[in-house]
Amino acid sequence: MPAPRSRPAAALVLVSALAALGLGPAAGPAAAATVPAGAGSYSDTRPAGTSGPTTDTGAPVTPKVTPAAQGKPVPTNDWWSSLAFQRYGGNPYSTPMYGHPLTYQAVAGGLEIGYPTNPAVVGDGRQYEFAHKRDLTLGLTGLNSPDTRADAWSDWTVTPYWSDGTRTLRTTIGHGLPFVYAKGSGGDARITTAEPPAVFADQGNVLGVTVAGHHYALFAPTGTDWNVSGTTVTAGLGGKDYFSVAVLPSTDALATYRKYAYSFVTGSTVNWSYDAGTVRATYTLTTEAKEGTERGTLQALYRHQWLHTADPLTPYTYVSPRGTMKVREATSFTTSQRAAATLPALPGAGVDPARLRGHLNEVANSADPFSGAVDTYWTGKALGKLAQLVPLADQIGEGAIRDKLLGLIKGRLQDWFTAGGANEFSYDRTWKTLIGYPASYGSDTELNDHHFHYGYYVYAAAIVAQYDPVWAADSGWGAMVKTLVRDTANPSRTDGAFPFLRGFDVYAGHSWASGHQGFAAGNNQESSSESTNLSAALVLWGSATGDTQLRDLGTYLLTTEGEAVAQYWFDADQQVFPAAFQHDTVGMVWGSGAAYSTWWTANPEEIHGINALPITGGSLHLAGHKDAVRRNIAEMERENGGPAVEWRDILWEFQSLADPGAAKAKWDAGNGGYTPEAGESKAHTYHWLTALDTLGAPDATVTGSLPTSAVFTKGTTRTYVAHNHGSTARTVTFSDGKSLSVPARSTATGTGTGGIDPGPEPSTGDTFQLRTGGTLTTAGGATEGSDTIASAQGANHDGTPYRPLVYEARNVNGTLRSGGSTAFRLQVDAGATVGLGQQARVSYDLTGDGTFDRTETYQYFATDPVTGWEEYAQSRGLKSATGTLGDLRGGTVRLEVWSAIGNGDSRLRTGTDRSVLVIPYD
Repeated sequence: MPAPRSRPAAALVLVSALAALGLGPAAGPAAAATVPAGAGSYSDTRPAGTSGPTTDTGAPVTPKVTPAAQGKPVPTNDWWSSLAFQRYGGNPYSTPMYGHPLTYQAVAGGLEIGYPTNPAVVGDGRQYEFAHKRDLTLGLTGLNSPDTRADAWSDWTVTPYWSDGTRTLRTTIGHGLPFVYAKGSGGDARITTAEPPAVFADQGNVLGVTVAGHHYALFAPTGTDWNVSGTTVTAGLGGKDYFSVAVLPSTDALATYRKYAYSFVTGSTVNWSYDAGTVRATYTLTTEAKEGTERGTLQALYRHQWLHTADPLTPYTYVSPRGTMKVREATSFTTSQRAAATLPALPGAGVDPARLRGHLNEVANSADPFSGAVDTYWTGKALGKLAQLVPLADQIGEGAIRDKLLGLIKGRLQDWFTAGGANEFSYDRTWKTLIGYPASYGSDTELNDHHFHYGYYVYAAAIVAQYDPVWAADSGWGAMVKTLVRDTANPSRTDGAFPFLRGFDVYAGHSWASGHQGFAAGNNQESSSESTNLSAALVLWGSATGDTQLRDLGTYLLTTEGEAVAQYWFDADQQVFPAAFQHDTVGMVWGSGAAYSTWWTANPEEIHGINALPITGGSLHLAGHKDAVRRNIAEMERENGGPAVEWRDILWEFQSLADPGAAKAKWDAGNGGYTPEAGESKAHTYHWLTALDTLGAPDATVTGSLPTSAVFTKGTTRTYVAHNHGSTARTVTFSDGKSLSVPARSTATGTGTGGIDPGPEPSTGDTFQLRTGGTLTTAGGATEGSDTIASAQGANHDGTPYRPLVYEARNVNGTLRSGGSTAFRLQVDAGATVGLGQQARVSYDLTGDGTFDRTETYQYFATDPVTGWEEYAQSRGLKSATGTLGDLRGGTVRLEVWSAIGNGDSRLRTGTDRSVLVIPYD
């Protein structure tokens, strides 16, 4: 085993680019040194000898905000937090801030703006970055401000403020905004460029310029005029106080962007909901018209957003470290996703009670179940380890072990939840945050990692609440749990004591770890899985205490970050990492890119494992992209020179989410001679691997009507699992039509009852017709119809399914025909629409385990603008293929059809032998 994980509080320089440049009462704590919270308490005064937020030299620091923002909870741990948290004494402005597509840095003369489009792979190939590089500086003539302060903020926008006593400047910037909106007084609008600009459009108050290959539009009030002199561009404001700048996707977009140049964004808000297995979120910008009446706008969506929206998008795109961003012409858009599953524990399928009992006793009877932990992080990990074992002991009827573990957890939580002892939580009135002492990894001086640390406490408390509701009541210890929640994941925007969702960036889709964001590469997050651990804890705590608001918040956070992790940490679709970056996963995501690294080691096991631990019933979302899990494990073993040794338990459990049998075989061969990772135990690892080997991997394609439900698939058998925290029995329904009756305060497991008629069984033959509704069948006699192929909306989706029609045949058996290959003929019709192209992908899951072993994408078919059916066949040619065909044993065959190009819907003929898929099987 290596030395215990030890992340330095100060920034570790990975490469040169990272160098530093329902809750309780909303009122703040009382003046007394000890603030009661139910049966517990916290302090409003730090323990003697400890520190709160400081600069890098240890000097105390206060929020750098304007008088208008004084007293408001500052959202530390955000993409722009260096505006408000001055980590470096010599920089009273900001470090680079990555809004995407634009990057920014505040300086004395205004706001630097960049649009990095060419990634650099640095650090011996271990990091890629789209580093901030100034194209323009937006300011006012003569502006020379001594600092820049945060003046206002909303869910994903912020308004920096400059003043030198004569001139004042405010700008509004944000994620997804192609515009920078400026309000100034005391000087003319001034744009300075990094090189002499090339003017491509001069329309008086509207100027199009190209700088460093990037196209910008400058918009001054009507009646004014831009003047270019070398690298300085100025415009009088004609008695007005506004102007704006936009980065254009192309020069021919100028007219579209001009339409919205005076519709200034004033705020941003996300609203989420959970209903019957689906999470929906609507992202809305508020605007005001500076000229005319236009109140619309343009916004760029990240990949994790546009993959899950049905809202129309324009053909415009931008480059970003998160892959292609796509532009929407509206003030809002909505995403819809299958909810991520959370369980208090896996069911004990296949587990030997005697063996599990022995492993449980190893922990419960150890001399120090907390392994010497004293600070917030290591105490949290120990609490999490114990909490995971409580339901396991309960499953095998070991009430004495269960209660002993619960007693250990309660005792340590109550110790921390009581002010005045060797450890406590203290409220910082200046920064409006709750800090646990002894602190660790900069959770005090830098406000780092609160969601990592406190998530373990909330998770452990949720398990206690499952068995002891009185303990978890507000009059008991629940008030302290809720105070930790307010600090890390507060759903309220009006709570005067804590900010809204401190660390979670609703637009980026994930959390940030650094409180101050003081790096040239922007903010960062290493252990995304410790972030989702907090989200899962909210689901469990909310479920156990009847707080559906918190439960649904946790489900939104877990579902959203789960997709962001898949795309940006694991590159699940292999569409995000630059081609020159030769890694399949990263240990850390930065504002500027990502790194195959951790803060404390270059060991591959930790790089791959840090975004999996802790493995819990909240980790099931990781199984949604099984190929990414396989690539991740394969790379770890390549880089490691063989299978895992130090964190083998974490990596076995991670692998089991895609390949349970292979992971269990590793446990069987190597469980005798290893030391568990600090937050793990042999009891939990044995139970986890055995259960998944028995049940099969999690099946994310089916969701239940309760957040605490999940589905597992092995071969052709699905097993349905749900936990009911409530006091009365309930029936959980699943998206495939099955249902499961769950007694009160219990977990139920079964194959489900009822279900949707899957249609004709594909039992014989190799030729499948398409049925409206998504079925492939060998049966004939259907009514002819058609399905609509959604428009590509002017974008290029060649090779990547976009809102595809999906047809499947399940439980297919067949022997691969020697020399055979896939064939199809599909009847398609574009009507009178010009320039459309339809594309097909055929995928084979050979065993029905939810993972496709062979995928074939064909060249798209360009339809003509004449009404009438045309035939698209495999003879168009294979564009790409992955994997290898083999015999089908209870397998699944999938056909996807989508619009690769064009701006209009088309049709696909169904229910006829004129549209068929022919597979090479006997």
